[in-house]
Amino acid sequence: MRLSYKAMLTALLTGTAARAFTSLPRSRIARHRLSTATSLLQATPATSYDDGSSPIQITTPIYYVNDKPHIGHAYTSLACDVLARYMRLSGRDVYFLTGTDEHGQKVQQTAASRGMDPQSFVDEVSSSFRELLTLMNVSHDRFIRTTEESHKLAVQHLWNVLLERGDIYLGSYEGWYSVRDECYYNESELVDGKAPTGAEVVWLKKEDSYFFRLSDYQHRLLEYYRDHPEFIAPESRRNEVVNFVEGGLKDLSISRTTFDWGVKVPNDEDHVMYVWMDALTNYISALGYPDTKDGGNFAKYWPAGLHVVGKDILRFHTVYWPAFLMAAGLPLPKRIFAHGWWTKDGEKISKSLGNVIDPVELVDTYGVDPTRFFLMSEVTFGNDGDFSDEKMIYKINANLSNELGNLNQRIMTLVFKNCDGAVPSEIGPLTEEDEQLLATAASLSQRTGEEISKQAIHKYVDHMISMVWDANKYIDVQAPWVLKKTDQERMRTVLYVLMEVMRHVAILYQPLMPASSNMILDQLGIPKDERKFEHLAKEECKILLGRTISKPTAVFPRFEVPETAKA
Repeated sequence: MRLSYKAMLTALLTGTAARAFTSLPRSRIARHRLSTATSLLQATPATSYDDGSSPIQITTPIYYVNDKPHIGHAYTSLACDVLARYMRLSGRDVYFLTGTDEHGQKVQQTAASRGMDPQSFVDEVSSSFRELLTLMNVSHDRFIRTTEESHKLAVQHLWNVLLERGDIYLGSYEGWYSVRDECYYNESELVDGKAPTGAEVVWLKKEDSYFFRLSDYQHRLLEYYRDHPEFIAPESRRNEVVNFVEGGLKDLSISRTTFDWGVKVPNDEDHVMYVWMDALTNYISALGYPDTKDGGNFAKYWPAGLHVVGKDILRFHTVYWPAFLMAAGLPLPKRIFAHGWWTKDGEKISKSLGNVIDPVELVDTYGVDPTRFFLMSEVTFGNDGDFSDEKMIYKINANLSNELGNLNQRIMTLVFKNCDGAVPSEIGPLTEEDEQLLATAASLSQRTGEEISKQAIHKYVDHMISMVWDANKYIDVQAPWVLKKTDQERMRTVLYVLMEVMRHVAILYQPLMPASSNMILDQLGIPKDERKFEHLAKEECKILLGRTISKPTAVFPRFEVPETAKA
């Protein structure tokens, strides 16, 4: 029978290690060599756009509340959560922002179709996004809603700044518009009569509209892209944006009069602001803008270190948003990273095909950490990915149950049974094989930090998987179960080396699988205040000789496919 998630969670929660500490002296030779092995640790490296240590704002896009959250929302949130958790564990001050975008014609129409007023509708849907974040253990610092009064005032302030600087004027507009995308498209952009995203477009008849002088910023944007090649990533997306801007920018219609669910234009309540000008401003309104004084969040965290977005909203974040900021005299975000889309079993995900992936169902079926692991490791971050239950089950069983979970179970069971329920009280000198494995573990922080600094989350996971492979190979070669009969001192040394390696693995896996990693750290007997990256190289934070441990339990039970599913 397949274990339910509740059963898995119960198994995990019963594995808390005892906290009995027994301080016994460590071999002088072993102490020296372990210290040497861990001296390779370095701080997370700086990049051309991030010094690696200053306070940083990381953001998801704010999610449009036209319907309940799907796998794309979960994916972006998890990516930002992994990055934020990694940086916090590295000692950085992180402000992780997410939230919901609640205005626009589409919201007003959907609310009306359900017989609800817009505010009640967005209250209901926004709460489902909050619940998803809680369910998936996302560690955001602020959840912003664009219906908040402070946000509306910030957007109106920005409007007035742009107006005073001569970048907004009143004119009229007609053209192709996608209600689903909340986006205007040129005739040349349409594909078979639809938006490039596949959304339906409608011809908007001529109406009064305020315009932003986007065309004035074409050359400034291109210069900025040239001078800051790290601003847009990955490179394929940067090239896409540069090509779009080089094709010529037209002034942007930024208000509408045909609906009223939005932020009112100052001094002209017949108009509501174009939803993207409203939505994009969240990144600074959440920091207290227009208050830019020293000592506030805006002064501390802006410019944002990283905006993570889906590739479908790249243009808004890399063309419109920086142009608005340039016009207002505000610094631009340091980096915008666009990830790809998910398909299901090789097919595009859509309601009409009935193949929408509900992240809540994923968690209910597979558990929180296995879901986090799969979504962050299955594809190159930035590329499109394909989901299938078969792939997910294989990855859970291969990388988590068979490799990481089984390794931890083997180590802890051997220690518990053969060392009187405690960490070995004495160990012998280290061999070359011991030192090599410990050195590999000691360099893991540096190697994973380099990948995180580039948002290469999949490579971060690859390094972790490789480390577990190395440890599994080591235990198979050293065979401590055989050493028990032939050389107990060597057996104790091997088990101690493995526990120290597992300490590194579990501490560095916390950003990806926080609950499961801490279960392993509990079994290892690592105090809760010694689980940050700074503790990896500290002599006094290594596995304490003689410390009592509790009987280990499985952290990643194997996922068994029900017989009905096999049939």
